[in-house]
Amino acid sequence: MGKEGDPSSYKYSILIPTYNERLNIALVTYLIFKHLSGINFEIIVIDDASPDGTQEVVQQLQKVYGEDRILLRPRQGKLGLGTAYVHGLKYASGDFVVIMDADLSHHPKYLPSFIKKQIETGADIVTGTRYVKGGGVHGWNLMRKLTSRGANVLAQTLLWPGVSDLTGSFRLYRKPVLDEVIKTCVSKGYVFQMEMIVRASRKNYNIEEVPITFVDRVFGSSKLGGSEIVQYLKGLVYLFLTT
Repeated sequence: MGKEGDPSSYKYSILIPTYNERLNIALVTYLIFKHLSGINFEIIVIDDASPDGTQEVVQQLQKVYGEDRILLRPRQGKLGLGTAYVHGLKYASGDFVVIMDADLSHHPKYLPSFIKKQIETGADIVTGTRYVKGGGVHGWNLMRKLTSRGANVLAQTLLWPGVSDLTGSFRLYRKPVLDEVIKTCVSKGYVFQMEMIVRASRKNYNIEEVPITFVDRVFGSSKLGGSEIVQYLKGLVYLFLTT
């Protein structure tokens, strides 16, 4: 553990779940190294048996950057987002854990602002938000923007978590806080991110926000389908009744 106020004295573990991200993982890795020079970090890739060769690309990246900086921790199949973080956390040695997507919808250029915000405020969680001044969405059609915005407004109204972007999945946690919050979560898929932040809010953890622009995935197809939206609504009702 480092001195308070000095990011270079902490270690950051970056968890990246992957499924068919062969075209994105090398670029996102390069950008993380570019934007976090001078920071002690590791990248933990949790791959769900991608058939497209994602793991082989990660193995090549390990040769470039070192197996101590890039950890490949695969699983046997497509087992869901929540359990991917639980799996990755077992191998994380950082004081803080960052969770982000591999598909470049979460740009690594924002990582320094997450770290700076945490250092300045002493926050337990820093979450990227699309819905404050300076944040936004790029590459979504109007329907998708309305769906996402509507999902957040609905969640705000029912759950009052005090966080503007509940369904975002670009976050930094103190490791003990993530360990604690993740244990209480039962949701799968899209709802999982929302449950994490709502439960953290109920536990009165200090949550800060930084504006980000979410860019629609560069390569591959979005994993958010109609079934995920139904799942989201069910999850919202569940959280409303149980938190």
